[in-house]
Amino acid sequence: MTQHSSQARTALVVVAHHRADSLTAHTARRSVDRLEAAGYRVDLLDLHAEGFDPRMNAADQPDWGDREKAYSDEAHAHMRRVLDADVVVAVFPVYWQSVPAILKGWIDRVWNYGFAYGRSKPRLAGKRMLWLGLAGATADDPITEGMRSHLEAGLNEGIAYYCGFAHSAVGLLTDAEERPQRVDAAGNLLVGEAVTGAEREAQYADFDRRAREFVEKFLAAEGVSA
Repeated sequence: MTQHSSQARTALVVVAHHRADSLTAHTARRSVDRLEAAGYRVDLLDLHAEGFDPRMNAADQPDWGDREKAYSDEAHAHMRRVLDADVVVAVFPVYWQSVPAILKGWIDRVWNYGFAYGRSKPRLAGKRMLWLGLAGATADDPITEGMRSHLEAGLNEGIAYYCGFAHSAVGLLTDAEERPQRVDAAGNLLVGEAVTGAEREAQYADFDRRAREFVEKFLAAEGVSA
């Protein structure tokens, strides 16, 4: 891992949404602001805007007999961006209690054997990871606890810690939809009325506050004031 001085810490912010005007993209931009205020140089990676192809291919398929395999130029360019970062922040909508396909494909192709795992001295050791997931479920929906546990197990334990990260945290941001929605006991999707005007502005402000608190708590865990 490349060592950085306290004046030159780098954060890689990975955005996984197809629309630049989405709440996900907005949350990513706000997270960039908080990181820069905390002294980080930010590398913003918008997977859709940069045209990243999440599909596995022969060039990036792991070779379990060769951990020195030379992967594609695209994968290597992304590996360098991960290596150069002290902190990685992924911002994404929660799909089926997991990450979108483009983010999963980025991990599949870039966090590859011989690079992110498969070595006695992990190359990503000491780095820190924050997963900010935006969910349409409401905060009081019973599904959210299971969603949070599922994300923490899969992202923290199954990916970040497996790859040697020193710390990984999941921030689940509920109430991301304009119209509140939940599934009842019979499996019916219940969609409420859209909020507008001052109520909508207050909802956005509260959402921004919760997102900011996740970032600040994450930074505070390593003694960095935001």
